[in-house]
Amino acid sequence: MTDKVTENCSDFETQVSTQCDALIEAIHRRKQELLDFIRQNKEMKLRTLKDQVSTCTCKLQHTTGLLQFCIEALKETDSAAFLQVGSMLITRVANVDITWHKDVVTSPRISHEFDLTLEDKSVLRAIEQLNFIQMKPPNAPAIIPEECSAENNSVTVAWQPPPTSYVEGYVLELDNGSGGEFREVYCGKETICTVDGLHFNSMYNARVKAFNSTGEGEYSELIGLQTAEVAWFTFDPCLSPPELQFSEDNCTVSCEGYEHRVALGSVGFSRGIHYWEFSINRYDSDTDPSFGIARLDVAKDQMLGKDDKGWSMYIDRQRSWFMHGSVHEQRSEGGIQPGSTVGVLLDLDRHQLSFYVNEEPQGPIAFQDLYGVFYPAVSLNRGVSVTLHTAIDPPSDSDES
Repeated sequence: MTDKVTENCSDFETQVSTQCDALIEAIHRRKQELLDFIRQNKEMKLRTLKDQVSTCTCKLQHTTGLLQFCIEALKETDSAAFLQVGSMLITRVANVDITWHKDVVTSPRISHEFDLTLEDKSVLRAIEQLNFIQMKPPNAPAIIPEECSAENNSVTVAWQPPPTSYVEGYVLELDNGSGGEFREVYCGKETICTVDGLHFNSMYNARVKAFNSTGEGEYSELIGLQTAEVAWFTFDPCLSPPELQFSEDNCTVSCEGYEHRVALGSVGFSRGIHYWEFSINRYDSDTDPSFGIARLDVAKDQMLGKDDKGWSMYIDRQRSWFMHGSVHEQRSEGGIQPGSTVGVLLDLDRHQLSFYVNEEPQGPIAFQDLYGVFYPAVSLNRGVSVTLHTAIDPPSDSDES
């Protein structure tokens, strides 16, 4: 132990000496930068004064030349010749007298003083306060399982600070829900964090570590959190135009305007199989409500499927069409009326979209090669009201297919 103390002391002295040398080197670098600034300031002042001297010298030469010419003119003995140049000389002298006070600055343009003071008190105080602190990287935090939860496609992780360590913050990491690499999802001082927008029906592993200015500590033990197998969601008024009216539970939507407006669901899907239905509460006008999916930045002031950010089936009382990017195709017989249901089956395992009316397939598979994040969507206008139903199983024929 005696030998170990001596060895550790030697290593610590070397470390402190290296840190102090680095501080001294930083002072030298800053000193050189400050001296360079002073020299640049000096050059600027000298250059300004030189320009002013040059301007005054030029003006003085012109004025002296005029005075010499006037003196020679006064020596003229021929009265007629003097009268010829006298009027011109009087005008020139008067002009010079006027412009002299405008053009010639008799005081220096800049001060010879350097109006700067080096503020070193804070640095001196910091040097005087330079001392040792009793600190090492913190120990691992402890996950609190009873306070961790998973709801819909979000998880909440809570942890306890390491009891004997100084902590400045925490880093929470999640894997990809399939046992892949971990990624940072939170960095801060809180000891609880909720992560939204995850995949449904996935097991996420979470871990957390603490850090301070000395470094990062060890990871906590892993905790696994299972997201919901099926999605429960509502309409999101914040993602929808103001012309739409929503019920208190955000499950029913209607529109009083004559132009189509798009309402989006509150969750987005990027993988898995998801099914939801719309029940037709009111349908008393000659219009075509449109049901389907959309990107988050879909145009919300026109029928769903008019742009390339929406995939839809629009339907009336007798027939329906599929539409994407304003391209209509696959006309199918069969329409809707009050009390009907329209089902949307988004299969991101096969990357395809299908539709159902009253739990019966409405045409073939509507769209394929769907990749990315998609939000449930519907567009409607005056005379139509629909209610969204989620967390339900798809029709039995979809399992068979």
